[in-house]
Amino acid sequence: MRSRTQIFVKSSTNSQETLIVDPTHSQTQTLTLSDLKSSLLSRDQPLSSFYFTLNGKILNDSIPLFDNPQIAPLSTLYLRQRVLGGGGDGGATGAESRDCYLKMYAEKKPDKIDPNEVRLSKWLNCALSNEPLREPCVIDKLGNIFNKEVLVQALLSKSLPRGFGYIRGLKDLVNVKLTKVPGEEDDGGYHAKFQCPITGFEFNGKYKFFALRTCGHVLSAKALKEVKSSSCLVCHEEFSELDRIVINGSEEEVALLRERMEGEKVKVKDKKVKRVKNDEVGIGKEEGLDSEKVSGMKRGVVETNGVEKKILGKVENVKRLKAGDMAPPNANKSSVYASIFTSSKKSDLKETYMCRSLPLGRN
Repeated sequence: MRSRTQIFVKSSTNSQETLIVDPTHSQTQTLTLSDLKSSLLSRDQPLSSFYFTLNGKILNDSIPLFDNPQIAPLSTLYLRQRVLGGGGDGGATGAESRDCYLKMYAEKKPDKIDPNEVRLSKWLNCALSNEPLREPCVIDKLGNIFNKEVLVQALLSKSLPRGFGYIRGLKDLVNVKLTKVPGEEDDGGYHAKFQCPITGFEFNGKYKFFALRTCGHVLSAKALKEVKSSSCLVCHEEFSELDRIVINGSEEEVALLRERMEGEKVKVKDKKVKRVKNDEVGIGKEEGLDSEKVSGMKRGVVETNGVEKKILGKVENVKRLKAGDMAPPNANKSSVYASIFTSSKKSDLKETYMCRSLPLGRN
């Protein structure tokens, strides 16, 4: 014999009612939620304005109350009232067109990016391959940090992106020495693996770090500020203010590093030009030439008495040939010019304006 089923009903007024259902009764077996709703509400309240929910899900009014797998014994049904739309509630007012809704759902909004993840990715991953940082590591003159193996492969295959076009070779990079966090294993997790050897600050972007070009050690800005010294705090190698490169700096700091890099390129070009000029002046003195005459000539070439000598590289003596060198002795300009169009030897053969006459037997 079946026992009675007990169900709790709770309305918006927080009043809880208990409904006891007798499954043996014939009318109870066909009882639906619509019947339960009509028994709980007054005649003044429309049934369509109310609905039942169970565990946050809306129940259909046609669901039977008894022998239903969705409604277990001792379940709590919530009787809620529908809010009628009248504008301003987020519903449709009838003024919108169908295209408005299609555009609203067709335009995909960009996913929100967590700034913390962006910061961690910049400090924990290689700037080129976005792989986790693994020693050996290098930085460029703008403070970007890379896995050395990945960057060398990109340089050899000439597949370096245009954004890193200022990196021409290993001379544009600085080998850095990172200090690992004690007890930290390289498991590829998304957490800091390196730290400052002086303060213990983690290499995760929350603190500013500098790399020293002289020795390659990476130290936090706080360590360099607290211990005022012109030598590295780890290896005691001397460095200057220009030897400090901020890692993953702000836009203003990167702009200063870029200006410094461009200034270094100009200095290198000036040194090369001065070296070439000094070599030219030295060769000019050896040959007994004026320095102004040498510097005004073609680069790397000195001309002395019709002889061309190369300053840089192997010296070769090359004599320049002139038209006057092939002229016969005691010849003037008119005779040399006439010899171009006429035979140098006089003969009895007649010549026309078309061609010279040939001897008999050859025409």
